[in-house]
Amino acid sequence: MPLDRYDRRILGLLQDNGRLSNLELAEAIGLSPSPCLRRVRALEESGLIVGYRALVDARKLGLNLLALVHISMVQHTPERFAHFESQIAQLPEVLECLLITGQAADYQLKVAVVDMDAYQALLLNKITRIEGVTGVHTSFVLRRVLDKTALPIPG
Repeated sequence: MPLDRYDRRILGLLQDNGRLSNLELAEAIGLSPSPCLRRVRALEESGLIVGYRALVDARKLGLNLLALVHISMVQHTPERFAHFESQIAQLPEVLECLLITGQAADYQLKVAVVDMDAYQALLLNKITRIEGVTGVHTSFVLRRVLDKTALPIPG
């Protein structure tokens, strides 16, 4: 879907504040509400806008430990990867799972837990018990230097 300046502006504004009303959005981009709403719906229907979410403060929930976990698999088969991915998707502590290249690991996970004990329980009782997992390397986040969800809009 080709994007014009209005579409790019809509995407940028909604990434910053998904709770903007259609009227506020229309005023911000310089369109009347009806064409603005049509554009937003077209962006949603095209799949460029995939949803709206609340961003929640992990620390205020008591999730004080953020870890990046590199997982190595014993076999590189589609079935093994599919099984691992389906098991990982069931763990609420796993915020992100990426199949990666350029490392000794096959996957990188971003995990949020209450503390080291909770991480140890997750690792030993769940992650390492997934069939095919042969190696785990964990790095703990000391400080979030940059944490954004908005994507750059080309154009």
